[in-house]
Amino acid sequence: MVEITGVVKYSPAYRAKVQIGDKLISMNGHKIRDVLDYMYYAAESEICLELEQKGKIIIRKGEYDDLGLEFASFLMDGKQSCQNKCVFCFIDQMPPGMRETLYFKDDDARLSFLQGNYVTLTNMTQEDVDRIIQMKLNINVSVHTTNPELRCKMMHNRFAGEKLKFLWQMAKAGIQLNCQIVLCPELNDGKELQRTLDDLAEMMPNLTSVAVVPVGLSKFREGLYPLKGFDRNSAGEAIDLIERYQEKFLQKFGTRVVFPSDEFFLLAERSIPEAEYYEEYPQYENGVGMLRSLADEFHEAADCAEWEPHTREVSIATGKSAYAFICALVQEAEKKFSGLHCHVYAIKNNFFGETITVTGLITAQDLMQQLKNKPLGEKLLLSGSMIRKNDDVFLDDVHIPEVERELQTKIQITENDGWNLLDALLGNEY
Repeated sequence: MVEITGVVKYSPAYRAKVQIGDKLISMNGHKIRDVLDYMYYAAESEICLELEQKGKIIIRKGEYDDLGLEFASFLMDGKQSCQNKCVFCFIDQMPPGMRETLYFKDDDARLSFLQGNYVTLTNMTQEDVDRIIQMKLNINVSVHTTNPELRCKMMHNRFAGEKLKFLWQMAKAGIQLNCQIVLCPELNDGKELQRTLDDLAEMMPNLTSVAVVPVGLSKFREGLYPLKGFDRNSAGEAIDLIERYQEKFLQKFGTRVVFPSDEFFLLAERSIPEAEYYEEYPQYENGVGMLRSLADEFHEAADCAEWEPHTREVSIATGKSAYAFICALVQEAEKKFSGLHCHVYAIKNNFFGETITVTGLITAQDLMQQLKNKPLGEKLLLSGSMIRKNDDVFLDDVHIPEVERELQTKIQITENDGWNLLDALLGNEY
């Protein structure tokens, strides 16, 4: 039973005189536990709502039209928190004193369907899996390894190994699965990675894709499992192994299936592959192919851009790993657009430690310390990955205006989009 906290004006529910405060028991005879049940059964064109006080109400609407009910929270109940203690978990490597929401680990299957989050399956029951199969919902799964004993060790959860059975149940039932592997040197790489990829291949054709991403290690690891990070050689070895499997899968299934994240290529000091390598970019949100997509869009935008030669000076701050890549794009733009000059700065991550080189984990305090008194031009361009979504705050709870005051320049946030980046460089409105 869920309390209705809002009714959209003139919606089907509004016309049926459903009111705020009514409590929803069922829809077409199905009990409503959360947002998945609500969305699934609300898609029908004729709905019998059962309310606690009013009993049953018949509502007719267009199929898939919004019913018009609102609830106190998006999920209609609380998020499910992660029950694992993964040896590589980045949240466990964060310093104290940051905002409370950054320490919450979600492991909620509903957010996998609704927002693309990855789940470990350890929170799920057989009833949850049966519901996924009934509703034909695709899911994103953090696998890491298909060796049950190793999975228990890596996730520090004695149930992690046995929950792998849910993967095969869902694949057998036709559920499309995107999977990810956080790769840790000397733990789940090498022969263990081969075993995992061989096992996952048995789920084809319902295995949509697999992303392999390198473990990230901050300086706050005291008392945690002793992990090693990737260096140039080990990152190259991981790419070589993955690409051998890509060739095998391409011949057998017509798709590469498994993809290394962009960070592997940066660590190995190798060129980012061409767009064909990434097929339909199935793991884009996992950092797989983002840089290739950015570069291709940037080149397309440059070919179309109009520019009246004039003097424009701006700057970009980026993580150390992407520095050379961003510099190459900027140099192309400066060559093509006369009068454009952009300073590119690689920010060393003092906050989390120098082993963290990705742009998305740069804090405001590192920006302010390292860019103070540097030539920044009329604007400092920063990636949106540094900022909390739909907000103006950095990871260390510092807001954009404070950074602007400290650096004496305006900040412009750019998205991971080549057209957007070039427009920001040129000063075009968008």
